[in-house]
Amino acid sequence: MSTNLRPAIRVNTDSEAVPLARRVVREAALIAGGAAAIALIGQVALPLPFTPVPVTLGTLAALGVGGVLGSRRGLAAVALFAAAAALGAPVLAGWSGGITVSFGYVLGYGPAALLAGRATPITLDRGAGAATARAVALRVGLMLAASALVYAPGLVWLHAATGASWATTVSLGLAPFIIGDLLKSLAAALLPRPAALR
Repeated sequence: MSTNLRPAIRVNTDSEAVPLARRVVREAALIAGGAAAIALIGQVALPLPFTPVPVTLGTLAALGVGGVLGSRRGLAAVALFAAAAALGAPVLAGWSGGITVSFGYVLGYGPAALLAGRATPITLDRGAGAATARAVALRVGLMLAASALVYAPGLVWLHAATGASWATTVSLGLAPFIIGDLLKSLAAALLPRPAALR
């Protein structure tokens, strides 16, 4: 009596490869779409005469992409956007590109999207109870923290690029944007994550 001791080799069939290929294409499309959304929404900009950092909706876009797509896809979308900008693609405000004095804020979009992706899975019930109030407060708090993360690399980069003192750097790169970023954080906290993207 002979026995076959060779291990069985599993071969992927076409029917198994197709769903994997579809998933890869879908993920790539979502990430590319997220990067495009950041580029397009970031074009809503208002240059300020006293600072090289414009007011844009870029932070809102990064928070929104992270919140809607989730942490992993949001971070990947920001990485794609930042790489395109660094290579000179016209994806920054004013259809510009390159590594500018405000490029540190673009780098800050990554951790912001990562944390924003943790905020939107928090369920907001339609009722007005204490649980809903806590959920809203937690979502808003996470979005505010995510928005604040943009400033860490943004201010360090601005300080190094301009050679300004830290006090001047803060007045150029933080103070004029606080109120706007508070509003952006509140708006991003209201975005739902579609069930299909969870």
